[in-house]
Amino acid sequence: MTQTDIARLAFYVLLLVVIGGAMLFELSGKGGRALRQMLVWVVIFAGVALGADWYLDATAPRQQVMDQGTRIKIPAGRGGHFHLQATLNGTPIDFIVDTGATHIALSRRDAAAIGLDPDRLRFSGVAVTANGRVKTAPVTIERLAIGEVVDRDVPAVVIDSQLQDSLLGMSYLRRFTTISFQGDMLILER
Repeated sequence: MTQTDIARLAFYVLLLVVIGGAMLFELSGKGGRALRQMLVWVVIFAGVALGADWYLDATAPRQQVMDQGTRIKIPAGRGGHFHLQATLNGTPIDFIVDTGATHIALSRRDAAAIGLDPDRLRFSGVAVTANGRVKTAPVTIERLAIGEVVDRDVPAVVIDSQLQDSLLGMSYLRRFTTISFQGDMLILER
């Protein structure tokens, strides 16, 4: 479960607690019948919205690795971004494919997940992002796998910011001979 999923769940739980608490107050005899019925429908709507949100995430199309890993098809996500999962040093990491990013940019959380200690890194570089300038620390990913394709000693940076998602930038995408779009599908070929 990602931090986005946790935040989304916390929001819905808080929403249900607030609405449910208000509904209990009203049902204790202090409110009118119409207000009680309206609150019941609000709680039902919030529950359906939560279920639909989880269902859409669970059933969202994922990348397809074909032709012994030489062709990767990535469908656009709900926000229009292309999300790809790669295995770094044996750990699955979710990326946003970002042709505007120069390097593979790891979040502090993902860096820690693959065995790097962000507190011990030397943040000597600078990256210009949509949110301004951020410090970066150069690192090397020992093993990066997407399906059957394995690359070793892949250069990357760790971003010293509140970056939630790691970015798969051009330094890695250039390893593919073809990057193309077919409708809402991104295709990477080696």
